[in-house]
Amino acid sequence: MTVSTAIGIFFGKIIRAIVRGLALLGFSPNFLTFLGLVINIWAAFLFAAGSFRWGGVVVIGAGLFDMVDGRVARETNQVTRFGGFFDSVLDRYSDLGVLVGLLVYYASINRNFYVVLTAIVMTGTVLVSYTRARAENIIPKCKVGFLERPERVVLIIIGALFNRMAHVLWVLAVLSNVTVIGRMIYTWQETKGLEDAQLRSVPENVDQAPRPARL
Repeated sequence: MTVSTAIGIFFGKIIRAIVRGLALLGFSPNFLTFLGLVINIWAAFLFAAGSFRWGGVVVIGAGLFDMVDGRVARETNQVTRFGGFFDSVLDRYSDLGVLVGLLVYYASINRNFYVVLTAIVMTGTVLVSYTRARAENIIPKCKVGFLERPERVVLIIIGALFNRMAHVLWVLAVLSNVTVIGRMIYTWQETKGLEDAQLRSVPENVDQAPRPARL
């Protein structure tokens, strides 16, 4: 057994114990999702005040609720379509709330360039989710790209704890928008393939259609 496998098993047991405890205490999965949002708003206030390290610690705490709400729903047989929708919407509020905190901080110290950079990150963050949701209305799946929400949260935590937030914002600005462009290209390729397949099937259907009898 490798070290990484042992660590995974150890933390997996801790998460399962937390999930069972929350389930036994009767916590609603939607309440846990909402609690995660509240904690992220607390982190946003800390970022706005320039307390990056404490903000990073709080984001880690919020991440715990992101990990367990869905598991509690499955443990207690409370998986619903609305629950998935609710979780997704509150995740967007959590993401943007933390970034608003950073935007307020950079505005307060007159770092206008980083205000704009944070706004670009906010735009990319929203569009990463939007492009997938919109694409999956017309194609089966669009889970391409390498900057999903877990990666963004980890980067924010690293930037906060190690005082490298400016560097992290650059990474987020570039990679989030690269992910968006990648999803646009992927969706174009998939839709083009579907449309070409439909066009190829039309002549076959026409040839096979019964011809009217001559009088």
